[in-house]
Amino acid sequence: MDYDVLEARYVRDHVVWLRFQDGSEGEVDLRPALVGPVFDPLLDPAFFQGFRIDENFRTLTWPNGADLAPEYLHRQVKLLRRERAT
Repeated sequence: MDYDVLEARYVRDHVVWLRFQDGSEGEVDLRPALVGPVFDPLLDPAFFQGFRIDENFRTLTWPNGADLAPEYLHRQVKLLRRERAT
């Protein structure tokens, strides 16, 4: 799928750089998405940095079971790139 996360790097705070199957890439601040009990531990930047790319779902996951849909991540990167282009 074009939204598969192929590469991810921690940048700072709650910002990650992502590269997707379709070739798109960019930084995104995920702080606004960290709402709800499963995301509470991710508010700590030290815990947040512990993400990995799940081999089956090709998206970011954390040790506590939290994850974000790859479609959401892709959309956020695209929106940020559009905002910067205007």
